[in-house]
Amino acid sequence: MGQMMIFSAKEMGYQTIVLDPDETCPAGQVADEQIVASYDDFTGLKDLAKKSDLLTYEFENVSVEALEKLGQDINLPQGVNLLAKTQDRLAEKDFLESCQIKIAPYRRIETEADLRKALNDLGYPSVLKTSRGGYDGKGQLVLREKEDFEEAKSLLKLGTCVLEAWIPFEREISVIVAGNGYDYKTFPVAENIHVNNILHESLVPARISGQLEDNAKKMALIIANKLKLRGVLAIEMFVGRKGELYVNELAPRPHNSGHYTIEACDFSQFDAHIRGVLGLPLADIKLLSRAIMINVLGEKLSASYELMKEKDDWHFHYYGKKEAKVGRKMGHITILTDDLSTSMDEIDRTNIW
Repeated sequence: MGQMMIFSAKEMGYQTIVLDPDETCPAGQVADEQIVASYDDFTGLKDLAKKSDLLTYEFENVSVEALEKLGQDINLPQGVNLLAKTQDRLAEKDFLESCQIKIAPYRRIETEADLRKALNDLGYPSVLKTSRGGYDGKGQLVLREKEDFEEAKSLLKLGTCVLEAWIPFEREISVIVAGNGYDYKTFPVAENIHVNNILHESLVPARISGQLEDNAKKMALIIANKLKLRGVLAIEMFVGRKGELYVNELAPRPHNSGHYTIEACDFSQFDAHIRGVLGLPLADIKLLSRAIMINVLGEKLSASYELMKEKDDWHFHYYGKKEAKVGRKMGHITILTDDLSTSMDEIDRTNIW
């Protein structure tokens, strides 16, 4: 994400500095300068703030405490408040409820007794999640029957958790919304297909009704206005079996499901993020082509290289991560298409995914 933000910023003429603990990180490979330090390193963050006119972040695990300690020494248009809300599932749910946004019924869980009572209230199946730090299926467990209770104890040892009622859903979607503090724009709604809790494909436009698409965008704009959003926010949603929408999660940054925007829209999510944090005007976003984005995980990396010799109309993006691991996002492919079904069949015929 940081690397792709930098591509957009550099096209606009800006110089960039990145802070990352990995000196080989993708963003560091393309930035003008890198500070090698952990994300909660106060000295490193202070150095970054001193050298920069403006700061932004591209994931949620930056230390709120360290940023608050910097106080007036930083220009952080996204704000620490948004970061604090999205780092903690309970704080995020409180915020969404304040917006009158529908979410899954949930309970705060701190002890085994809390979990037993919550399961009695919400029933099986339910989803237990750590309140902080989880992503791509990490830090969560689906409790399908009473026998799963023992396995849930390991999550409780990590700290406060959230138990969410299971929402029977038809599909998962996401909306990227961009803001500059006073004006807010939505990107086309993406339909997301997950495998092993990791995003596999995003289909754009989502295969939903026009009314549902409008409702999803309206919800995104309510949230953006409430936050006075600067930059980009991704909103993940469930579409219930009766067409109701539930917000599942917020990500205060560009998002994996928005990668299609690089080729398929007149402005990418990264362009909109940079313009938003700078307070520049934002245009209405146009979808130039239907598209499918496929993630390339570590175990599929070598096979995807072979596809480059065959698929001259596919757009290949590789991030330059040093080590390919199972389940690690190493790149993505975007296919511009006139027909989503035909292109999905073409993907299947590669026998890679």
